[in-house]
Amino acid sequence: MNLKNSSTQIYFINMFKRILVSLLFMSVIFACSSGKKALQNGNYDEAVLTAVGRLQKSPNNSSALQVLKEAYPLAVSKHTDRINQWEQSKEPFHWEKVVEEYQQLNQMADQIQNCPVCQNAVGTPQRNFQSLQSAKNLSADERYDAGQHALGFAQNNRQAAKDAFGHFKRAEYFVPNYKDVADKIGQAFELASVKIVVEQVTVTSRLYQLSNEYFQDRINEFLKTNPRLNQFVLFYSPQEASNNRLKPDQIVHLEFDDFVVGQTYVNSNTDLVTSRDSVKVGETKVNGKTIPVYNKVTARLTRTRKTVSSKGLLDMQIIDFRTKNVLYRDKIPGEFVWTNEWARFNGDERALTRDQLNLCNVREQLPPPPQQLFVEFSKPIYDQFTRKIRKFYENY
Repeated sequence: MNLKNSSTQIYFINMFKRILVSLLFMSVIFACSSGKKALQNGNYDEAVLTAVGRLQKSPNNSSALQVLKEAYPLAVSKHTDRINQWEQSKEPFHWEKVVEEYQQLNQMADQIQNCPVCQNAVGTPQRNFQSLQSAKNLSADERYDAGQHALGFAQNNRQAAKDAFGHFKRAEYFVPNYKDVADKIGQAFELASVKIVVEQVTVTSRLYQLSNEYFQDRINEFLKTNPRLNQFVLFYSPQEASNNRLKPDQIVHLEFDDFVVGQTYVNSNTDLVTSRDSVKVGETKVNGKTIPVYNKVTARLTRTRKTVSSKGLLDMQIIDFRTKNVLYRDKIPGEFVWTNEWARFNGDERALTRDQLNLCNVREQLPPPPQQLFVEFSKPIYDQFTRKIRKFYENY
């Protein structure tokens, strides 16, 4: 047997196998990107949108074209059947399901209309603007009526007011400026809202008034602008409540039980340190020759550490304005410790480690001014307060 011919045959067989595997792989990728897999799984909308996207990039894609021709009529038929079923349904808010079906039909139609080769394949796509608007009107009617019903129980029932608010907002979504829905939304929101006056921390010392105002401003900004808070929970300052003659539902009262700013401690300690290795400490003569003398060296190292501690304890209370009952109470601590460390030495600096020597190059520093220390210890209090207030009102 000719070994050369045998090797050549093996080479071409292996090459053919690699090409075949590549073609199979490409055909799978091609089928997926054309929407064929979605069509086979009965996901007709996905198949249509995938095929349209493929044809917009590659108008000559025969696989995508075939998928579109098969999937679009099936998708239209599926949505039409659902529309007929929902129109006959007795389920509450069933017209909203009809709206969804028409919107999905129109979405496919919009995509096909923006693809000339797609229009040639399936003809003018089915669009349902008039039917969609009719379904939206009926959805708005149903939501408005539900809102009116809930509003009838909302005077002393916040949940009913919140339900009414949600129904009226949905009616406005389907038909903007529907009837007097804007006024109804305002009425429901007013009845659903909890109005809270925040009595902020007061500090009598003029030294800390500026820092305390910074703390107050941060809390006010969080309460009035944070999007993660409950939309039905409204916060007011005492001045705003007075100006608007507001009768609050609750009071959030904040007060420092105690705070200390700039409590200073200084600690010093002196140690005798010895070099890790022997170093040259002199010379001596041996047999007329000068030779170096090695030994360990020492130094007296004095380390000083200054700490300036500032801390406070905030009392947080949430009080029912009508009954004066305390609904929630907590003590929130905050602390900030400023440190400064330096060192001095007497003796041979070679006895010191690199870190000890670096510490000897540090000079004593002045601590931050008291106003800044107040701000710093109030930061962790602010962080804890915002977490607690959000948790308390998140489902209110």
